[in-house]
Amino acid sequence: MASPKVVALGGGHGLFASLSALRRVTDRLTAVVTVADDGGSSGRLRRELGVLPPGDLRMALAALCRDDDWGRTWSEVVQHRFRSEGELHGHAVGNLLMVALWELLDDPVAGLDWMGRLLGAQGRVLPMASVPLDIVAEVRGADPERPQEITHVRGQVACAKTAGQVLSVSLVPPDPPASPDALRAIEEADWVVFGPGSWFTSVLPHLKVPELAQALLRTRARRIVALNLEPQPGETDDFSPQRHLEVLRAHAPDLRVDIVLADRNVVEERDVVEKAARTLGGTLVLADVAAGDGSPRHDPARLAQAFAQIFVSGHCPRQDSARLP
Repeated sequence: MASPKVVALGGGHGLFASLSALRRVTDRLTAVVTVADDGGSSGRLRRELGVLPPGDLRMALAALCRDDDWGRTWSEVVQHRFRSEGELHGHAVGNLLMVALWELLDDPVAGLDWMGRLLGAQGRVLPMASVPLDIVAEVRGADPERPQEITHVRGQVACAKTAGQVLSVSLVPPDPPASPDALRAIEEADWVVFGPGSWFTSVLPHLKVPELAQALLRTRARRIVALNLEPQPGETDDFSPQRHLEVLRAHAPDLRVDIVLADRNVVEERDVVEKAARTLGGTLVLADVAAGDGSPRHDPARLAQAFAQIFVSGHCPRQDSARLP
């Protein structure tokens, strides 16, 4: 039986977690990655060379590396950061390698495919848009002395670290060209996975690229939302699981979700989260997906088992939430 075609959307550590799990479940996996990072090595390369920020794309490729000597070695190499007193300080090897391929091939997608072959990646990595993007957040209380004032904060790093409450996000430019390969992957997918990850700066931006948003509405694929294990300081302070779903609906009111996957120990008010899932058209599925050491990390094997059971069952009964063993 052929494994399902799966598209995972996100960026950073959240997408790393979902890809590390999904590559254990399917050999037909595509990551569609945010391209709005403006900090660190990615931001420096973006400003100096005008390229897509490579960091989240690099992390996605590293997550797709195999669990053998080749895969583990190359994953460590591309994630390695130089430590020095000079210009190379903080740059990730994979970022530099990726930008070199882009310059030689003059095609970001071709460069990502070449890098994926070098790493032996178990899946494909694509940018969500063909140009670098900026995230603009509508924030209440960015200035602590004016807690009710609503202002706009620009830039992924600034949005993630704002002292205020993020209300919504938009993109600059507002109508960026989506990657044609990403649109095709979504159209052909059996499953689309949102999250886990930074809600406002990694997950929701995909829904603000008009072509991508339309593809996500039109696709016949079933849709899964994988919830975070805890709020992200600064970006989603005090967010409950249901609040994540309410914000998702506010940003994409026409989007319908089939499954909301959450760790059973994170959901304290099960009936409230079930109601929020039903509002999106979906079913709440509870499973043990957190790492066993108590840290707020998803365990790749546990998350893979949860995804595998969802894919095999196809769907869960709409009238009740389901529990995976």
